Amino acid sequence: MKCPYCGHDETKVLDSRTIAEGTVTRRRRECLKCNSRFTTYERYETHKIFVIKKNGQRELFDRKKILNGLIKACYKRAISYEDIENIAAQIEENIRKLGVSEIESVKIGDMVMNELKKIDHVAYVRFASVYKEFGDLDHFIKIINDLKKKD
Repeated sequence: MKCPYCGHDETKVLDSRTIAEGTVTRRRRECLKCNSRFTTYERYETHKIFVIKKNGQRELFDRKKILNGLIKACYKRAISYEDIENIAAQIEENIRKLGVSEIESVKIGDMVMNELKKIDHVAYVRFASVYKEFGDLDHFIKIINDLKKKD
């Protein structure tokens, strides 16, 4: 593994553990030249899935998009990166378990919202405001009232 800091291609693994119910291996590495530490994630390669966007376009499924959306929603919340990584991995696994070659982006968004609702209501509202394209304050009030009713 090449060091992202100095480019040296000899590193040692300090720690390995599986996450996301055994589907991902997280490795903590150290460069043998500059002693910098970094983390890598190893996952198995799977078949291609296309996402059908709201406008009808199709694009390859990209797990990083889910991860980025989760990171933005969870910004400054007490949610670890590992928890966010686990949610993204779980959603990807659920999609792959469906056994389909295409999935609508709306279904993926709903999966993300369901997971966020379980762990943090503020992150859930943040994600919902972008995903559901809230146009005014009434949308926020409605979703917050819905959350209050369910608690």
